[in-house]
Amino acid sequence: MAAGIGSRFGGLKQIEAVGPNGEIIIDYSLFDAHRAGFKRVVFIIRKEIEELFRQRFSSKVEKLFEIRYAYQEVDNLPAPFTPPPDRVKPWGTGHAVLCAKDMVDAPFAVINADDFYGAESFKNLYKYLRTANDRGGIYDYCMVGYRLENTLTDAGHVARGVCTANAGGFLDTIVERTKIQRFENAVRYMDDNGAWVDIDGMSTVSMNMFGFTPSFCEELNSRFPAFLKGQVNNPKAEFFLPSAVNDLIAEKKATVKILPTHDEWLGVTYRQDLYPVRKAIRILVAHKVYPARLWG
Repeated sequence: MAAGIGSRFGGLKQIEAVGPNGEIIIDYSLFDAHRAGFKRVVFIIRKEIEELFRQRFSSKVEKLFEIRYAYQEVDNLPAPFTPPPDRVKPWGTGHAVLCAKDMVDAPFAVINADDFYGAESFKNLYKYLRTANDRGGIYDYCMVGYRLENTLTDAGHVARGVCTANAGGFLDTIVERTKIQRFENAVRYMDDNGAWVDIDGMSTVSMNMFGFTPSFCEELNSRFPAFLKGQVNNPKAEFFLPSAVNDLIAEKKATVKILPTHDEWLGVTYRQDLYPVRKAIRILVAHKVYPARLWG
């Protein structure tokens, strides 16, 4: 998913260089995905940045992946809905996946373009998806679960899906917390009343790294109109992917296996995040986790 505008970053963070030879975060995700076994990539973008992506990736990775493009535009809505004139930002992560539904015909992974997930996460996800199969009317999904403390930035607050799990390691709920921040001696989130509430740094959170079967696209397709009916005129409303996952679990239509990872998340939410991300990648290169020139 690479159609975000990056309002807090102040620019197109999807193509900001972080590696020693100009690599961007998506390069590292593609590198790890290929090593894990993935062979097709669908970039979900806005049409205005398509040429940038084609120039960036066509010559580098087209021999490793089948590359396709899907377009998440503000006016990409089902009839009879039209966006309000002041709508600028895309309609959220659920809408992003929905925009790629015609390119999905097998179990698939979903990731954010501006998040560095780590090699272990891709390996675990691919291993699960190889045998994912909807059975008895129950959808078979999975999600990579990160420790909250491994996903924070010192530059400000972040949004995270805070998860609870049952005894079998399956997801019970995801609660979207739009403001989580590290303080001097604690980690806290802002509740709906504007108060800061302590949260355990060891909590499992979603970083939008999911594994789905094609049934998920059909569910998004049927649920998006109901969302639009109540929110189409709200210029900030978003159709969140975790919300759809929550609903399917509550309706007992899906199970979502949590795949824990010890990988440390890296990401660019604010421009101040660039330095620590670049530093962390230099260390990974120095330890030969990644080659200095990623694509040879």
